[in-house]
Amino acid sequence: MKRFSILILTLCLCLTGCGKQTTEATAQIFAMDTVMEIAAYGSKAEEAVQETKGRIKALENQLSRTKADSNVSRVNHNGTTPTTGLTYGMRALLPAALEYRDATNGAFDITIAPVMDAWGFTGDQFRVPKQSELNELLKHVNSDEIQVQEEPSYSVTLGEGQAIDLGGIAKGYTSDLVEQTFRANGIESGKISLGGNVFVLGGKPDGSDWRVGIKDPRNESGLAAILSLRDAYAITSGGYERYFEENGKTYHHIIDPSTGYPADSGLLSVTVVAADNGPDWAGAGNGAMCDAFSTALFVMGEEQALDFWRNGG
Repeated sequence: MKRFSILILTLCLCLTGCGKQTTEATAQIFAMDTVMEIAAYGSKAEEAVQETKGRIKALENQLSRTKADSNVSRVNHNGTTPTTGLTYGMRALLPAALEYRDATNGAFDITIAPVMDAWGFTGDQFRVPKQSELNELLKHVNSDEIQVQEEPSYSVTLGEGQAIDLGGIAKGYTSDLVEQTFRANGIESGKISLGGNVFVLGGKPDGSDWRVGIKDPRNESGLAAILSLRDAYAITSGGYERYFEENGKTYHHIIDPSTGYPADSGLLSVTVVAADNGPDWAGAGNGAMCDAFSTALFVMGEEQALDFWRNGG
């Protein structure tokens, strides 16, 4: 299991600072329900950015549960692998997701999808489900029921009544793919910001470290800290990112798989920082790991999250 070096509780992040040089290429796109910013510096900067945009869109089409023809939607609908087989993204993420589920004792579980639907977080039709409804859905929240077969061909079969949601790991994995794309194009300095997910490659064009601002989730205009990073991921999960209010109570989108309710851990957000150590899990790397663990540690709460970090995951 890869280790992350920094854990920041109750905070979120944004990227600040950017040097300039003549071989700069930048882009901003909307994908995976967030604004993504890309910047690359090098002789093939424009090629790297354009290829990155294409890979992000392709991955969204594979993994989005809101797209009826995505791999995830077809697996959820049929309960098993589509006849056309699984795309590279799912084949990389599924074993990683199952490993992260085991590492966090179920605090991260991709079979939470039906519970997310019940709360309306999938389609923005928010509601507070009845306890009886949640009790029934929770019977199917268990990644151990997912069957993965490697031979003679790769296939996945879900348990009865199950559906998967890779939203808690997809943006981090996207960061991994962008990192690979940058390096394949000879980029030695670059950054990507995917909502609360940031990856920085090398240092800034002027040779200094990238500066990643940590903002107070209670004060959008204020920074609580600034990290000095290079070749690193900094990924945040927070209850303030997506929520609704009903009868004076706030319900956020990070669901505790053990209760079916938004995690009541006392944390506002969790940021996990890890070095770029290259891909693992057939393509998933530290970006995917940070994404999954930031969600799981938010569910765990401060004491368990710190213990998890001190023990190296």
